[in-house]
Amino acid sequence: MAQNDRIILGIDPGTIVMGYGIIHVENNKLKPLGIGIIKLEKMDDHALRLKKIFERTVGIIEEYKPDELAIEAPFFGKNVQSMLKLGRAQGVAIAAALSKNIPITEYSPKKIKMSITGNGNASKEQVAAMLVQILGIKHDEKYLDATDALGAALCHYYQNNKTITAGKSYTGWKAFLTDNPGRKI
Repeated sequence: MAQNDRIILGIDPGTIVMGYGIIHVENNKLKPLGIGIIKLEKMDDHALRLKKIFERTVGIIEEYKPDELAIEAPFFGKNVQSMLKLGRAQGVAIAAALSKNIPITEYSPKKIKMSITGNGNASKEQVAAMLVQILGIKHDEKYLDATDALGAALCHYYQNNKTITAGKSYTGWKAFLTDNPGRKI
């Protein structure tokens, strides 16, 4: 799909609840395609949770056929064990996308919040409220992980849209220098 016609899957990884949100971008118009959560709290075995995350992520990819994945990066917390588990959940979701050849971009929670609300310290509720306004989705308090995931997808759109409006983007220095031979140092 072209840059102006693509589907972006956003994921807010978690080992208890994982959120996902999908947007379709067509001619720079945004349309939410799906939003939801995967509840994992009833599973006691961490390895089985990871397996479920992988399987559900692959299932979402097969259903919506996204062109790109935007995933929230784990934030640094005080509890090392929680960080390790969250990092594993994120890694498994990334592996699921890679198994389907989908490019991945990782965004910090602060970057996503700043992109959606203009405030990097915004609450989950503030992010959800902005998504209601921007995308016209319905908001439900029990789906804050899903709206965070949708926020990751929208953040990805905003970040890539800047490169579209700012000018041509390049895949690397070689491509840039090929188009701009006078810029060699």
